[in-house]
Amino acid sequence: MRNARKVTRRRGVKGAPVAALFALLIAVLVAGCGSSSDDSSSSSSGGGKLDVVGYSTPESVYQEDLEPAFEKTSAGTDVSFSNSFGASGDQSRAVVAGQPASVVHFSQAGDMERLVEEGELVAKDWEKQPYGGIATDSVVVLVVRKGNPEGIESFDDLQSKDVGIVTPNPFSSGSARWNIMAVYGTAINEGKSPAQALEAVKTVLEKTKAQPGSARDALAAFTQGEGDVLLSYENEAIKAEKEGEDVEYIVPPSTILIETPIAVTKDASEPAAEDFLKYLWSDAGQEIWAKNGYRPVNPKLVDPKQFPTPKDLFKISQFGGWGKVNDEFFDDETGSVAKIETELGVSTSG
Repeated sequence: MRNARKVTRRRGVKGAPVAALFALLIAVLVAGCGSSSDDSSSSSSGGGKLDVVGYSTPESVYQEDLEPAFEKTSAGTDVSFSNSFGASGDQSRAVVAGQPASVVHFSQAGDMERLVEEGELVAKDWEKQPYGGIATDSVVVLVVRKGNPEGIESFDDLQSKDVGIVTPNPFSSGSARWNIMAVYGTAINEGKSPAQALEAVKTVLEKTKAQPGSARDALAAFTQGEGDVLLSYENEAIKAEKEGEDVEYIVPPSTILIETPIAVTKDASEPAAEDFLKYLWSDAGQEIWAKNGYRPVNPKLVDPKQFPTPKDLFKISQFGGWGKVNDEFFDDETGSVAKIETELGVSTSG
């Protein structure tokens, strides 16, 4: 498994004297009777190993911040992690094919629905979880070279200016689908017809110089000199700036709200999986997300200075949700975007 950390579980002690075991049992019973707390955050989940499978961009947040912080809580005692991160669509298909997964965090809901439809690997009602089953929010932004030499401020500029664009391949990357729907939705909200909005998407893809497999790979291509503008998650742009890359980003006046779904799989027998999910939605977990450039799903924790609200912030639900959008735009044989990409010689095989 890529980017996995191997861990070992603790084993019980064999051969303890009977008297000692009896004394230990009495102590445990007494302690249990004396406890009146029902706060789940103060009790251990019992340990175990969690396999986290996610889309590419939050890899470092999980490994460097979220998981170590959870391991320091009572619920995280003796819990260890094995991680796999990559292009969202690829990760979703890998889980269906048998890749071990306790917690899955994808870029878009279509990748979660695949797990429901192909084996019920997650609960059908995963959207009834807190915050609609969404772990974090973000928006599609425009990442440009420092100083914005091309003067790019909106998705319209991508069509009118002579610029080279970088965006991931929408048939492996959930990020790319968000990017395309941001361009399409902006055009629709400006009063253009669906045909005209699709033409705007086609123009952007015609100007695209590179379509790497994932959002993280697209950022790497851009920071290494490819293109004039990158379509990306806001959190990726913030990360790039913090790491000293020679870039800056613009939140367009019209863009789409990115909602990334998360769930526990049916094979996640350890209580630790649910405990970890609760931690990600807790104030402590959401503050870690915010520190790393992700918009908290808890509106009370959103700092408007760090995360300004665009003038026209729309949702994928405006177009019928990801189930309809994936069929209409991204079906690899009949989707409107698939037809455009095929004409441009871009692979549409997932």
